[in-house]
Amino acid sequence: MQPILEERASRPPRLNGGAGGGAAGRAGDAVLLVASAAAAALIVLMLVVILVDALIHGAGTVSFAFLTKPPSGGMMAGGVGPAIFGTAALTIVMTIAVVPVGVLTAIYLSEYASPSSRLARIVRLAVANLAGVPSIVFGLFGLGFFIQAIGRGIDRVAFGGQVTYGQPALVWAALTLSILTMPVVIVATEEALRAVPRSLRDASLALGATKFQTTFNVVVPQALGGILTGAILAVSRGAGEVAPILFTGAAFFLPELPTNLNDQFMHLGYHVYVLATQSPDVDRTKPILYGSVLVLLGLTFALNFVAVIIRARTRRGAAARA
Repeated sequence: MQPILEERASRPPRLNGGAGGGAAGRAGDAVLLVASAAAAALIVLMLVVILVDALIHGAGTVSFAFLTKPPSGGMMAGGVGPAIFGTAALTIVMTIAVVPVGVLTAIYLSEYASPSSRLARIVRLAVANLAGVPSIVFGLFGLGFFIQAIGRGIDRVAFGGQVTYGQPALVWAALTLSILTMPVVIVATEEALRAVPRSLRDASLALGATKFQTTFNVVVPQALGGILTGAILAVSRGAGEVAPILFTGAAFFLPELPTNLNDQFMHLGYHVYVLATQSPDVDRTKPILYGSVLVLLGLTFALNFVAVIIRARTRRGAAARA
């Protein structure tokens, strides 16, 4: 009796339902596959509809003059040159502000912080909360903290109270967007670092390398593709945000290009909002509106395309070195 019991105990458990359970599982897999494919097709269809609509109404407006000239005729003529320049300047300053801080924070969380670290738990909680805050709240925060507190403090200390930095400006809009996009950079970088095999860290430490040398000479180069991809995706998101810059630096109409960090600027996203809601003649503004939308979509897609190329080339380079 005892050998029979031992033999039964050693047998692997069978799934309930037998052949019926297998058929139900295959049916569930098929339903899930169809639902996933339908959801993906719906997303692609929405994107195609938006692109086709923008191309039909805006392709005839986009030209070299449209891309370089400032708006004129009460925003019903001219081009989007200052808006493109302002968007590019904002994106560059935002990138300089967010990428180093976000990457270093992710390196600390992934490589240096212990699993039981209270500081690491607080940082992760803050990152999760920042990711869920509406973008308009970031704009109000930038207005209160950067402009009212820091900007006016700089004016009192360095400029004798003359309004110089205590006003909406390029630097405050960029810093506000950097806080908005920082969770994207941190999460993407941390995931890229976690994807690096533990054996590479152990081998480097076994050869006598320090923790710093292992992190920045072994781990970070292996994760560079994911880090750059996350950074560029965060930048592409920030380039299309409008709500945070409404209060911190974007101008309704400003044909002059910004030359200092404390200057206001035009922005493509805000320009589209103005054309759609503030135009006195919607029919005359419609071609310029769709042209601006097409340029903004092109800029966003270009940034994402650059992310894909960088990731592919970095992975090929890492595979070649390996």
